[in-house]
Parts: sequence; structure tokens; C-alpha cells
Amino acid sequence: MKLNCVIVDDSSLQRMVITKLVNNHTNLNLVGDFSNAIEAKNCMIVHNIDLIFLDIEMPVINGFDFIDGLKVKPQVIFITSKAEYALRAFDYDATDYLQKPIQLERFNASVKRAVDSHMLKRENQEEEGEHIFIKSNLKKLKVYTNRIKWIEAYGDYVKVVTEEDTNLVLSTMKSFEKDLSNERFIRVHKSYIINIDKVERFNSKFAEIGVTKIPLSRNKKEDLIKALSIS
Repeated sequence: MKLNCVIVDDSSLQRMVITKLVNNHTNLNLVGDFSNAIEAKNCMIVHNIDLIFLDIEMPVINGFDFIDGLKVKPQVIFITSKAEYALRAFDYDATDYLQKPIQLERFNASVKRAVDSHMLKRENQEEEGEHIFIKSNLKKLKVYTNRIKWIEAYGDYVKVVTEEDTNLVLSTMKSFEKDLSNERFIRVHKSYIINIDKVERFNSKFAEIGVTKIPLSRNKKEDLIKALSIS
């Protein structure tokens, strides 16, 4: 695995040192090195960056202000000659904090930490799968679609029933249906969309999810059979 990274440091000498370390590391791919935060930010608009090696004391925009201005925040390894920035660096959820001059062993340990963190995050995302955001009670909630059992029309709202809870969302069924995978979800009634992975039994009138019977429209049984790949 290789992490795409950038180096941001106003010292050309330090950039050369870090560039050599990065290029010699099997888990790093250097996308660019920059003398200031503005150039780095422009690069990050067009490239997906996993890791930033970031100096703190820079003219115009310092390292902390640079991180504050990013909408998508990659992992950061701060690099500076001053130890007093360490506590503040970890307030920014830094992966690590390296003091100049950088020792190879210490550099490699930091990169290992970044790679391990990246792999753990990716594994968690793969385990949880796809998700959507719903707005309920003035809050945005992240809902993993593999946990949704069914969606039910409820007046001006839709009721989203998951394995954990139920939330009311101000939406139409048609609008909500667009956000769901048509490989996993099927509209079986004007008032119901079901997750076919949750169906335990069905007949000509109902699909059963747990103890709940979901009504089937007359012309939806064949669609359900096809979706479940039952002959």
C-alpha cells in the first residue's frame, strides 16, 4: 500500500531532506513538495492526498491555519524544530510530530503509524459499507444502508426503520428511493420500500421482515421474486 503525500515547508533544504526520505520509503508516493500552503492547497484540489508532511512556522499561512482551512483533512505529520508546538499539534489530531533534524528510524515509525491508521479506516469503511445521511429532528444522521430494514410513507414524512432505531425524515418516497441502491432496495408498495436482504418469508400478499408483514402490491410479487433470484 502506498499513501499519496505532499510536503509543505518553506525551507528548500528541509524539503530536500524530507523528499529523499519519502522517495526511499516503499509505502509513500510523493505527489508534490511546496514552499507554502497556498500551492499545496491548489494541488490538493485536483489530487487525493492521504498524508501531509507539514511545517508549522511558515510565512503568510502557518501549518495550523492551513489545516483549519481544509474541508477534507488528510493525516498530518507535523515537522518543526520547536517542541512547544507538540501539544497543539495533537489537538489537531495529528498522526505524529517530528522534530528537526529528522532521524530515519523516527521517520519510519511515523509513516508506519500513518499506514496502519489508513488501513484501519479503510477496513472499517468496507465493513460498514455504503451509507446515506438523513435529517431527523434537526440533526443529520449517518445511516448505513445495510442496516435499513424498510422505509415507510408516513404522511409528509418517511419512516426509516433500521436494526437499531426508527427515524422520521421530511421527504417523499420517490425522492428517498433515488438515494438507495436498486440492487438491494425495492419498492413493493406505494407506501413501502424494503431491503431485500432482510426479507425472511413472503407470499402473494406480504413480505415478512422479522415479525412485521409488509404489504405487496398486486404487480410487485414478480419484481420481488426477480430481486431475490428465486425461480
